[in-house]
Amino acid sequence: MTSNQPHYKFRDLKVYSSREWLANNMKKYRQVFERYNADYIYAELSFYNKQFDQEDWDVEIELKCFSTRKSQKEICTLPIKRKVSKYDSVIYIREGWGNKKYGAFWKKGTYYWEAWVNGQRVGTKYFYVEDSGKDPEDPSNAYIRLRSLKLYEGSYDDVPLEKRNYYKSFSMEETRYVYVELVLDNIYHGRNWQCEVFIKFHNQARELKGQVTKLQNVSKKDESITLTAGWGSNVKGSWREDSYTIDIVFMDKLLATIPFSVGEEFEEGVSSVLLPARQVLTKLSVEDYSSETFEDVMSSLEQLIGLTDIKRQVREHAKYLQFLKLRKDKGFKENEEVNIHSVFIGNPGTGKTTVAKMMGRLYKKMGLLSKGHVHEVDRVDLIGEYIGQTAPKVKEAIEKARGGVLFIDEAYSLARTNDDSKDFGREVIEILVKEMSDGEGDMAVIVAGYPKEMEHFLDSNPGLKSRFKIFFEFADYLPQELALIADFAASEVKNVKLSPTAKTKADELITEAYRNRDRTFGNARFVYDIIEQGKISLGLRVMDHDKPESLSDEELSTIKLGDIENIEIKKKKRLPRIPVDERLLKDAMKELEDLIGMDNIKKQIVELVRLVRFYRETDRNVLNKFYLHTVFIGNPGTGKTTVARILTKIYKALGVLERGHMVETDRQGLVAGFVGQTALKTAEKIDEAMGGVLFVDEAYALGQGGGANGDYGNEAIQTLLKRMEDNRGEFFLFAAGYPENMDNFLKTNPGLRSRFDKILKFEDYSSDELFEIAELMLKEEGLKANEAAAEHLAKYLAFQYDFRDKYFGNARTVRNIITEAVKNQNLRLSSLPKKQRTKKMIKILTFDDVKDFKLDKDADTIFTRKAIGFKKRTQGSGQ
Repeated sequence: MTSNQPHYKFRDLKVYSSREWLANNMKKYRQVFERYNADYIYAELSFYNKQFDQEDWDVEIELKCFSTRKSQKEICTLPIKRKVSKYDSVIYIREGWGNKKYGAFWKKGTYYWEAWVNGQRVGTKYFYVEDSGKDPEDPSNAYIRLRSLKLYEGSYDDVPLEKRNYYKSFSMEETRYVYVELVLDNIYHGRNWQCEVFIKFHNQARELKGQVTKLQNVSKKDESITLTAGWGSNVKGSWREDSYTIDIVFMDKLLATIPFSVGEEFEEGVSSVLLPARQVLTKLSVEDYSSETFEDVMSSLEQLIGLTDIKRQVREHAKYLQFLKLRKDKGFKENEEVNIHSVFIGNPGTGKTTVAKMMGRLYKKMGLLSKGHVHEVDRVDLIGEYIGQTAPKVKEAIEKARGGVLFIDEAYSLARTNDDSKDFGREVIEILVKEMSDGEGDMAVIVAGYPKEMEHFLDSNPGLKSRFKIFFEFADYLPQELALIADFAASEVKNVKLSPTAKTKADELITEAYRNRDRTFGNARFVYDIIEQGKISLGLRVMDHDKPESLSDEELSTIKLGDIENIEIKKKKRLPRIPVDERLLKDAMKELEDLIGMDNIKKQIVELVRLVRFYRETDRNVLNKFYLHTVFIGNPGTGKTTVARILTKIYKALGVLERGHMVETDRQGLVAGFVGQTALKTAEKIDEAMGGVLFVDEAYALGQGGGANGDYGNEAIQTLLKRMEDNRGEFFLFAAGYPENMDNFLKTNPGLRSRFDKILKFEDYSSDELFEIAELMLKEEGLKANEAAAEHLAKYLAFQYDFRDKYFGNARTVRNIITEAVKNQNLRLSSLPKKQRTKKMIKILTFDDVKDFKLDKDADTIFTRKAIGFKKRTQGSGQ
């Protein structure tokens, strides 16, 4: 190690007060202290010894403490000189400051320790001293009171409040993170303060599995504090079967312990909590659904923002069910069983999942369900990848939902096309219909999705409509309702508030989004996203401040007008300015001009080039402004692929496309062998072509059935249609094929023809043009036909043209003829002694080389086919 490299690597800087030693050389680390429980407050600096097992060395340490009051007042500087032993891999330096009398030195405020090593600052750690004013001998908690403590499962990114399911027991196969939802009453009124809570996860042997520390700024206006913390892994199956406990620690005191278990299945509910003062398990939350009444559920529903029609419909539905129960109690017999399966129709974020959970609780209160929980699934959770995997997945989901609600979001995706018998989604539907008809019962099925798609879903199986009798239509939230949701999201979820001007601007964004909404409008999700982005903007603004730690609580929690103005509702893509590549354009245009025939095609392309140049001359941006999805129609060998490649070069040279490449594919490159994979495979191919051209040869094959995966082509067409519109101008689709087939292809979907902006028709080459192509191909081979050979070749090509049918290969047929002629010439020359072959002879194609090409329409050659079912026509009479 060179002398100018440090002998250490910074590890951590922590703060503590208690001098009690814990296992593994640890202390009771904290950042918040009660004034009258603090005498000395210590800093612990730790660093790695890079000279471990090599040599001893000397280090100079300074630990400095500052108060943020009075312009960063320095409280103390503690110099420390230490010889670092080569036998110590980690070095700990601990020093403190204060007074042995509790409450004598430290006053309420914000402080921080700085650590300096050999003149370099390596770390800073803030800590806070709070003053409750209570007698130090009083054991009661002057800051908080425990209101609610519940557990739920989720991913690393946590779970929104409205989507949480609370459990007493967790599935060891399905659980990722076990989360704690902790609600505390703020009883330290009238002051802003820092709340620090430790959440410690233990197994049955009381071994520490994990610990999360939550530090939250509490405003004097806050009536409650809500904290969430989770421990686990994003990989399912990381929890083992066992009994666990979670300790909640505040100000070095145990606040509560909540037990839970991990076993075979989830068990919904709220666990009892062990309070140290009582030493008995106690029910905390009024939201433990086992104790709530029917009116409690209805009251919870009424408290939701908006959903006026849904609330009325649910209450009427509940009253009718009560009526049926009353009749049953009176001895009436009903001919039909009570049907509680429902269809929820509406756009995203309209409260469908939230109401579904309330329906489960409602049905439980009425004795229709035994548990009342909600098991939420979608297509991915129900459909297997291979034959035989779907049924077990569906039955597993049904059993998990037994006793409660099976909520299937975007249920329409289970019935993708009416004529697709290979879609495993149909198997899911059949199993559901059977379960709802004659299954074990004790379950409500709620399916949700867009109106039009749900109508198609219900029509996909005759048994579905008869099983779903209850329909709830969730309308989009009105702007005033969305504004209320924004207020709730800010104060209750994100713990921020909007300034009056920011509130006005946010409401304007909401109203504008509402006016421009389509069926993908996110409703409440959209509003939550606005508040989230506003909070991020607030955070970036705060951290750009010279001294963010000196800002008041008000400044740290208020979203201002500028924060909302920074929000991009629809992110604008910055477009590069791409100049015309004159050299590439000249080369591509020459390549086009050199092609034989195609005068109509060339004219259209020249006009397009002139139009783009006009846009350039008038200072208009051309990138992504031209919409040139194109159909290439023509018989085999008419130059469709060649022109597509040249046209792509021209678009690239003009700057009409960002990248200007061409991805060539066909049905095989777009269609997969299993249901659901085709859309992904097609999307990947489109993504590969973004900024360029996707060329689909023989595109008509996508609309044809037959084969092992014949019906999946429609899925590819649907994906192409959506992306052609959604990414209009960002890529071009070139679809090529034969005239009759392409005409049928464009009729397979009503929206297909309208998506294409240009149709290029490639006519068959004339006999003269076919001969020109032949001469060009001979030239590429270094050959020239003599007069007799040229005359016979011209006659033979004219003969081929006159008696052509729909299989005629145009330039491909010419290629085959020239290949055969060249082979004949080579064989003829190979039969001559080497000395007799002259250089001139080697370059000449003679009549002997082409004489086998007979002008006989009945000749059975590889170049002609006998007509099937119709008579061949002569030139001038059409095809």
